[in-house]
Amino acid sequence: MAGGKRRSFRFRPRLRAFPWLVGALGLALLGAVPLFGLAGPSRAFAVACGVIGPVLAWLYLRSPAWRLRVVVDDEALAVLRDGDTRLRLPWAEVRRVIASPATRTCFVDGGAPTKSLLVPGPGAPGPYRIEDREGLYAAILARVPADRVTEVPSLDAPGALAP
Repeated sequence: MAGGKRRSFRFRPRLRAFPWLVGALGLALLGAVPLFGLAGPSRAFAVACGVIGPVLAWLYLRSPAWRLRVVVDDEALAVLRDGDTRLRLPWAEVRRVIASPATRTCFVDGGAPTKSLLVPGPGAPGPYRIEDREGLYAAILARVPADRVTEVPSLDAPGALAP
């Protein structure tokens, strides 16, 4: 197992443009009220969407999930948020890694859902993306013994994640 220095990989929103579009649509609906002289239920709907859209977009972009980061060193894989450890999985406790070399995605199985990590990408969608996914993929495979790594064409292939 090749080691190396401590590396950090940040979680990022998967849908980068979506909150901006929701916010813009909300503002456009709010602008439609005076422009089209909306009244009654149409006005109430436009105003509600005009206020709620940008607020939802702001909340999504400010989500605590985007402060998460995966830290890999020679001892363990850890998920941290603002200095607090959310997950720490020593390499010796990794049961298996299901890896797709073609897509550079993998699933690190720590034996329980709360001790596992998905490195998402093509064929392995997740609610987040990870900066430098390929670097994290390589760092994980460099530290997990080859006998615990199973290669698959894609993580969404039938039976790829079966025990």
